[in-house]
Amino acid sequence: MKSAAYAIIRKDIRSVTANRQLLLPILLVPLVLVVVLPTIFVLTVRFVPEETGDLDALLTILPASALDGGVEQALLRIIMNHLLPIFFLIIPIMTASVMAAGSFVGEKEKHTLETLLYCPLPLSRIFYAKIMASFLMSMMVSLLSFLVMLAFMETELFVLFGAFMVPSFNWLIMLFLLSPAVSLIAITLIVKGSAKAQTMEESQQKAAFLILPLMLLIAGQFSGVLLVNGWLLLMLALVCGISAWFLMRGCRKKFTCEALLK
Repeated sequence: MKSAAYAIIRKDIRSVTANRQLLLPILLVPLVLVVVLPTIFVLTVRFVPEETGDLDALLTILPASALDGGVEQALLRIIMNHLLPIFFLIIPIMTASVMAAGSFVGEKEKHTLETLLYCPLPLSRIFYAKIMASFLMSMMVSLLSFLVMLAFMETELFVLFGAFMVPSFNWLIMLFLLSPAVSLIAITLIVKGSAKAQTMEESQQKAAFLILPLMLLIAGQFSGVLLVNGWLLLMLALVCGISAWFLMRGCRKKFTCEALLK
């Protein structure tokens, strides 16, 4: 049974890594989020005059201790420890939207769905295997993106400011608790939608709506309306983890061969 589930997971991951049209979006979107945008932010802090006043609203809500080292250091800490972690909610969902969206509808388009249903696994295990394949892929992309971002960010900080910056504890919560929980919610919903969709485009269009709440969160970070701290991240991770568990169980019970073969 386990070997059959592992075979489904390997097949799904290989189908993405071997397909350039699917692999390029998975690589390009994180590249923009973890290299291009952070570079723009750092260059803006370095070369835009502090007297512009555009970020006054953001600075006024910070505690006095956060302003140690001057305005430049405070802005860099906001970018590193409050803004960039939110991107690591978008990256796994974007990865999942490419991979999970084709989990079952892709089998329909390739005319391999009936073969998949004949494998020696109950339908619930096939459902979990599809979720796990997308989850593993999204987590690998997220961790690799973090390492790339850290390398570029620290190099730029050293060249432009002459110092490194240690990431805060928020990063551990984001990468190992909140991001996996949010990914499982998104992947479960996308895989469920893929089972009902008739084409890959239809499935991906539905998956794109999952990004909208995160865009509002990023807008709040930019405007200073909301600065996500460690305690809030922990609470969000707990709520999302519990929600993901119940969602997976609920979707599994409603998952039937009849719905897949429509």
